[in-house]
Amino acid sequence: MKRTLLSVIALVALAFTTQAQKNPMVGGAAMYANKDIVDNAVNSKDHTTLVAAVKAAGLVETLKSAGPFTVFAPTNEAFGKLPEGTVETVLKPENKALLTKILTYHVVAGKMTSKEIAAAIKAGKGKAELTTVSGGKLWVWMEGDKLVLKDEKGGMATVTIANVHQKNGVIHVIDSVLMPN
Repeated sequence: MKRTLLSVIALVALAFTTQAQKNPMVGGAAMYANKDIVDNAVNSKDHTTLVAAVKAAGLVETLKSAGPFTVFAPTNEAFGKLPEGTVETVLKPENKALLTKILTYHVVAGKMTSKEIAAAIKAGKGKAELTTVSGGKLWVWMEGDKLVLKDEKGGMATVTIANVHQKNGVIHVIDSVLMPN
């Protein structure tokens, strides 16, 4: 009886641990694998700028579609690293095309978990090239246990939270905004 009870407790603990590893808290909010990218992102207090940008670019319906997508999601702090006035400028209606290009540069078609990205890096002998939805290129490699991305302008971003599973893809939270040419 005691052994059975301990086994049940261990199984329940494992189930909760596995769920937490699959979908970590992001921006103080639980992320749910049965929700889409937009429905999860709107709950993250760390991604309010990204959500506002997605809305301004008219990409909400796209990111709610079946996908799948791999999204490298910059935090509010990442947007704060941009030169003063940049965010306000690209959010203006007359700059919608530029905003769309920047946002879709953070998206890769298909679902690439960190394990799949690592496999691509290994196949590329230490570096992988990803093609974004905007048609641009991103380069990715490992620095120690950190996944690092380089954009077309030479800017770098590090994945701070990997493998946030969504029903239509996966999000990897990053600490800088990636910029296309």
